[in-house]
Amino acid sequence: MVEPSRLAARDVLAEAVAGMLQRPGRSVLTALGTVLGVGTFVAILGLTATTSSQIDSRFNLLTATEVTVEDVARDQNEFADPAFPADADARIGRLGGVEDAGVYWPVRLSPGTAVRSAPVGDATGSERIDVVAASPGALRAAAPTLRQGRLYDEFTSRSAQSVAVLGKSVADRLGITTLETRPAVFIGDEPFTVAGIIDDVQRRADVLMSVTVPRTTAEKLWGPPQQGDAKMLITTATGAANQIAREAPVALRPDHPEYLKAVPPPDPRTLRAGVTDDLDQLFLLLAGVSLVIGAVGIANTTLVAVLERTGEIGLRRALGARGRHITVQFLTESGALGAMGGLVGTALGVSTVIVVALVRDWTPVMHTATVVAAPAVGLVTGVVAGLYPAWRASRIEPAEALRR
Repeated sequence: MVEPSRLAARDVLAEAVAGMLQRPGRSVLTALGTVLGVGTFVAILGLTATTSSQIDSRFNLLTATEVTVEDVARDQNEFADPAFPADADARIGRLGGVEDAGVYWPVRLSPGTAVRSAPVGDATGSERIDVVAASPGALRAAAPTLRQGRLYDEFTSRSAQSVAVLGKSVADRLGITTLETRPAVFIGDEPFTVAGIIDDVQRRADVLMSVTVPRTTAEKLWGPPQQGDAKMLITTATGAANQIAREAPVALRPDHPEYLKAVPPPDPRTLRAGVTDDLDQLFLLLAGVSLVIGAVGIANTTLVAVLERTGEIGLRRALGARGRHITVQFLTESGALGAMGGLVGTALGVSTVIVVALVRDWTPVMHTATVVAAPAVGLVTGVVAGLYPAWRASRIEPAEALRR
């Protein structure tokens, strides 16, 4: 009785390593697909985590400290007056955690009223320039950066002086490049001394395209805001925004807090989770496509190797090797190539994340599970890609192989 042939694990590894080393160039090219696929996989997940962390950081700095209060009095009572009291800024300023607060609204000018840099002449540009009434607290809450001059203060607002602050876009359109000549802008026939030019803001970007005048001056010239136009912008200390949002309507209108609607910042965890989920779904799809392309490359190269080694396979079968021994050998080779490609790809992916974070001055974030699982993904990809070539190799008949 002939004893069945056996193939020990050590012999399988030795044959697989020998098969890879016989053609090192082809082995490198075979593993290259896995390197690119796993490297893309690790880099995408790392960049997603890093970007999400950066978004969360910026969100905490700006959006998490911002509360907007809207006038909804007319929705509650069609006969109600504007909801914001005259001392709205002072009332909100007494709440703990408030840094700056102020009421603002768009001024509705009569038809034909234009903004000019001279008392006579046509309006500059074909588009109308917006005029915004704002208390000093609202301007400060926008966190502006001044190109020239200064913002108007509480005294200027209380005395209803005719001063204005221009956004840089408006200043450029009006041709006002310096404040040394004490320029003025004319809203209709009313002159306003330009106190400052805003170069940039962190909130309310519409300020850059508007002429902003004191709230009291606007009320004296054009009357109070229309129903629903007025809003209040509040900036708070970190962590106080939700509390301020709950207290603001009562502090402003204790008799009718329902006339005001405070909009707190969204939950940062929810925002971050949403952003991360969206990025993960998109980028994981791209990483999956890269892995599939890498797997197809491994399968194709391994299949070519099987055809080239038909004589070797036939000789081994003639010496007693069974089909499953051939299958195990080729699966071991493709799995080893996939694992090596996974290790190299992981290193490249991590390096990519670190380099991008350094260039962008971000903090690199990598999940441990991603780094640990990536080589395993390469191994599985290699084994799966080698299934068909290994099956083809096991089906080769010894006599047919030796005749070639």
